[in-house]
Amino acid sequence: MIAHGKGIKVFTGNSNPVLADLICKNLGVSMGCSTVSSFADGECAISITEPVRGLDVFIVQSTCKPVNDSLMELLVMIDALRRASAGRITAVIPYFGYARQDRKAKARDPISAKLVANLITKAGADRVLTMDLHAAQIQGFFDIPVDNLFGAPLFAQHYLRKFGYGNEDMIVLSPDVGSVARARTFAMKMGLGLAIVDKRREKANQSEVMNLIGDVAGKTCILLDDLVDTAGSLCGAAKAAVEVGGAKKVIACATHGVLSGPAIERLESSVIDELLLLDTIPYPKDQPKSDKIQYLSVAPVFAEAITRIYEEVSISSLFE
Repeated sequence: MIAHGKGIKVFTGNSNPVLADLICKNLGVSMGCSTVSSFADGECAISITEPVRGLDVFIVQSTCKPVNDSLMELLVMIDALRRASAGRITAVIPYFGYARQDRKAKARDPISAKLVANLITKAGADRVLTMDLHAAQIQGFFDIPVDNLFGAPLFAQHYLRKFGYGNEDMIVLSPDVGSVARARTFAMKMGLGLAIVDKRREKANQSEVMNLIGDVAGKTCILLDDLVDTAGSLCGAAKAAVEVGGAKKVIACATHGVLSGPAIERLESSVIDELLLLDTIPYPKDQPKSDKIQYLSVAPVFAEAITRIYEEVSISSLFE
């Protein structure tokens, strides 16, 4: 429980109110009073209905589907709190949308992640707290402090309790070369070996598996990724592990469950036995329920980070 300073207050938009409520329960504080709605023409309507002058304010808002509405709610809420003389405003963004648009892939492409960073800063945020940015260099897009928490330690704790350390019948599988660093750290925590799927992406949301690096024959693979969008890459990697590598079983885990379009259909028909997600994004309302998908909550980690930010103490141990 926070014990000093002028006070703390947590607000939320409409993107993930369940997670915001869980964070408040872990903090031992009540949710800030506000209304987040829209006018008849679709414009965002925000009203802060309690004083925030001089308070340390945290806005919990994942910029997930509907992405632009969620982002606009965050920006307008930051502006409202800044004009209400909040002492410090931290944008708590468990899932940072637009993170995959972090560079110019071809001529005349925008760098939308940088634009979003500029908007959040210009709106009046003093710092950002997020988890597993798709590209770590996005931290440098902001001119304010950014704390990027990691989801892999939560998965490691879960699987260590379930399977133990150094299980010889298991191996960690990275779905692509870009995820190797994350998978290697996770494998070290688990005391497991590492295999890598080498793939070539031909177009957006489609990938072709080319090769499997490492021996997965007869083993249970833990397939680790940062996000699952249409699930093409994840299911393709799992298929390669079984059909090419001879893996006995594949379980998957990912920080962000975007779950767009054919994701659930692909997961249901895939060789993946279970997909473990963190609740940075709520389960999409437009998708059918899947018995393969389970969730772990990030609320305790974010609550601890918020407490440390408020108390002005280091949060570096949360990155381990």
